Amino acid sequence: MNANAAQTAKPKLFFAVFAFLVAAPAAQVSFETATRDLTSPDAGTRFRAAQMLKEAAYPESAVPLAKLVTDPQDEVQLEAIAAELNIFLAEKIVVRKRVGFVVEVRNQIAAQKAFASGPLVIGPRPVPMEVLSALRAAAADENPRVALEAIYAFGTLAVQAGGASRRELLRAAAPALAALTGAPEPARRYAALRVIGRVFERRRQDEPLDETLGDAVITMLNEKDRALKVAAMEALGAMRYERSVQALIDLFQHYGKGDEAAAALAALARIGHASAAPLFTAQLQTRNAPLRGIAIEGLARLGDRAKLADIHAAIGGDRDDAVLLAGAFASAMLSNAPVDSIAEALARAKVHDQARQYLVELVPGRPALLTRQAQDPDARIRAEVADVLGLAGDPAALPLAESLSKDADPQVARAAERAVARLRAAS
Repeated sequence: MNANAAQTAKPKLFFAVFAFLVAAPAAQVSFETATRDLTSPDAGTRFRAAQMLKEAAYPESAVPLAKLVTDPQDEVQLEAIAAELNIFLAEKIVVRKRVGFVVEVRNQIAAQKAFASGPLVIGPRPVPMEVLSALRAAAADENPRVALEAIYAFGTLAVQAGGASRRELLRAAAPALAALTGAPEPARRYAALRVIGRVFERRRQDEPLDETLGDAVITMLNEKDRALKVAAMEALGAMRYERSVQALIDLFQHYGKGDEAAAALAALARIGHASAAPLFTAQLQTRNAPLRGIAIEGLARLGDRAKLADIHAAIGGDRDDAVLLAGAFASAMLSNAPVDSIAEALARAKVHDQARQYLVELVPGRPALLTRQAQDPDARIRAEVADVLGLAGDPAALPLAESLSKDADPQVARAAERAVARLRAAS
């Protein structure tokens, strides 16, 4: 909300109070006292309780804290949102540290930063629907800062929903997220698009997709702002929204080259609709390596084995790592070729994310593909395998993930613990 509206709609606490609260250590009170104080009529008491629970990160406090996510006081809301994030982060953030008689403010908990870190930033603990519902409501807050924190926190935590809970989440979130694409602030619209892509990514056939939401994202293709337009394309690709295919084809043909063209082609490649096949085939001959790699991905997802010969011809003699990796992905998709070269690419920073995305797509229905890599002498590869199994979400991979949870390396065991929790939620 603007400054004038804030004075009338949400009473401000005195700055001195908050300066004191930030500087002073959290009160050493019991969990019961802190949760009781969450319902205090005094905003300072509610803030102090949320602050204490943020630092303690008690899992049991997640649901009681959800009430403060939509508190009348902005500062209390922000503290509650940060507390919810810290409860579910894989690595808890120590906000303050006492050095002698001085308390140092060390790290801030920022939802946008957590979201940008990807789905693996969240630990194995399931996120209650009460928390997600509160964050979704706060995403429409009049204060843009509160709204942005809530949107990104929702997108960060929503990846933990699985099974029936995930289907409920998708149904409930669609109208709210569609409404956010029409928010007055570009930053809120941009955040909404990014979160839509994350929440609806790898949507299964039995999971709902509200056409109102998909069509709202298509409308965003008309945005003049390049970042918003590209974010809309990325969201449509992540959603695999087939009603957007012709619009994306038109955009690619309009731009021809550059970031917008690449984003349109990448969205089409993720959707994998047959009507884009001629476009993919034509791009096999382009001298633009990124577009060539995207075209290979698109043909791979179409599932037409007859295209494999064209793909092999296009990459013959190619030296671009990303293009060669796309070719390995196509071979695995279309001819069930081994994934060894893709798994090995996990150890190369330049193509790590690309390799992981390919494996996440390949594993569902055939988790045995990674059996050999799960026994790799390199603990980093074993941990990557555990992460891939969890992100792929195929319950059939549970035995392999459980075997990794007994790994002697603590990093591998933690990654496998996250994977097991996600796979059990998905079953």
